[in-house]
Amino acid sequence: MKKVLVLGAGLVARPLVRYLLDQPDFKVTVASRTVSKAEALIGAHPDGTALPLLADETEKLEGLIGEHDLAISLLPAPLHPVVAELCIRHKRHMVTTSYVSPRMKSFDQAARDAGVMLLNEIGVDPGIDHMSAMRIIHDVERRGGKVVSFKSYCGGLPAPEANDNPWGYKFSWSPRAVCTAGKNSARFREGGKLVEIPGPELFACNHPLEVEGIGTLEAYPNRDSLGYIDLYGLDGIDTMFRGTLRYPGWCRCLKAVVDLGLLDETPVTYPAGMTWGQWMARMIGADSTANLRKAVAERVGLDAEDDALGRLEWLGLFSDEPLPIVEKETTALDVLAARMAEKMPYRPGERDMIVLLHRFVAELPGAKKEHISSTLIEYGQPDGDSAMARTVSLPAAVGAKLILTGAIRDTGVHIPVRPEIYNPVLDELESMGIRCVEKTETA
Repeated sequence: MKKVLVLGAGLVARPLVRYLLDQPDFKVTVASRTVSKAEALIGAHPDGTALPLLADETEKLEGLIGEHDLAISLLPAPLHPVVAELCIRHKRHMVTTSYVSPRMKSFDQAARDAGVMLLNEIGVDPGIDHMSAMRIIHDVERRGGKVVSFKSYCGGLPAPEANDNPWGYKFSWSPRAVCTAGKNSARFREGGKLVEIPGPELFACNHPLEVEGIGTLEAYPNRDSLGYIDLYGLDGIDTMFRGTLRYPGWCRCLKAVVDLGLLDETPVTYPAGMTWGQWMARMIGADSTANLRKAVAERVGLDAEDDALGRLEWLGLFSDEPLPIVEKETTALDVLAARMAEKMPYRPGERDMIVLLHRFVAELPGAKKEHISSTLIEYGQPDGDSAMARTVSLPAAVGAKLILTGAIRDTGVHIPVRPEIYNPVLDELESMGIRCVEKTETA
C-alpha cells in the first residue's frame, strides 16, 4: 500500500486527490489549514484521511512526511523548500507544480544521495507546456532538424460564453497570485536580439495573437524566457519567447493598476469607515474623491473615458462602498485581490478555459522549413472541476503515481523535460481528454 501526503486543499486540489484515491493500493492524506476543505476533497472514501495542518507546525509536518511515501506540495511556493528538506531527511519523494527556485535546485545532490526524486513544474504552465514542447523538439532533432524559433503562450480565462465582465477575467485560482505575477520583469530573445522588460513596464509589452477556435487574444511576456534555451537544448536559437494570454484590454488596464501602485506590498493600516473612493484617492495622493476618475486618469496618462478607467470603476474603486479590510495591517495588493475575488468569481454552471499554444519554426535537412503548432484548449466542467484545476493537478497526480509505481526511477531535482517522464504523463492525460493538437506546414 502506497501512502501519499497532499499538502493543501485549495482550488486546484480536487482532481489530484480524486485521481489518487482511484488508484489501487493507494492511501491519501490531505492536510490543510482549513480541515473542512480537506474533508470535502476526501468525502467518504475509505482510503482517504483529512487532517488540520498549519504552515508553522513543522514538527507535525515532519511526522506526516515520515509516515508517507511521497508528499505533493500544493502550498504557496515559498514553503516548498521546507517540505523538500524534510522529504530528503526522511528519504521520501516529493512533487510540486511550481517553478524550481534557486533553493529547490540546491537540493539536487542531497536528493540524489537520499535516493529520492523531487519532481517540480509538473502542472500546466509550468508542466504541460514543458512536456508538449519537448516532445516536438525531440522529434525535430530525431529527424536531423533544428528549432530556430519557439514561441509559447498560456492563459487561464473564462470560456467565451462566460466572458461577461469588463475585465475579461474570472478567478479559478488565487487572485493574489495573479496580481503578483504582474510584477515580474521579463526577458526574451527576438530575431537574435535580447529584449529585457522591467517589471513596471511588463504590461506595456504586449501583442495580439490569433488562436484558432477562440479569436484574438492578448499576449505579454512571462518571466525569463532565456532560461529555457539551455533547459530545452536550443542553443543558438534566434527567437525564444514565453507569454501569458488574456482577453484584449487586460494589459492596458493592468498597466494602469501598476502605475497607480495598487500592487504595492508595503504593510499599512486603513482606518475604519474608509471607502473605496477614499482608498483610491489616498493611493494617488488626492485630497478628496471629487472628480476621482479624472484625477486617476491624469495620474496614469489616460483619457478619463478610457476603457481601463471603466474597468476600475466597474470594480468599484471609485465608489462610496466601505473597504472590506479595515483596522488591521494589510497591503494595497491584498485589498485589490480581495475586491477582485469578490467581484470576479465564476458563477454556478460557468466554465473556465485553458489555452496553451506553441509555435515552432524548424529547419530540416534539404533546406526544408517547418512551421509547427501545438494547441491545447481545455474547458472546465460546469458545476464540476475547472480547467485550471484539471490541467494543474492531474499532471502532478500522474507524476506521483509513476514515481510510486516505479515507472520513473530518477533521483534528484527534476522537471518533466525527458521522454521517460513526459511521454507516459502526456499519454495518460490524453486518455483523460487533455490533449495537444499538433499541425505542421512545410515551407
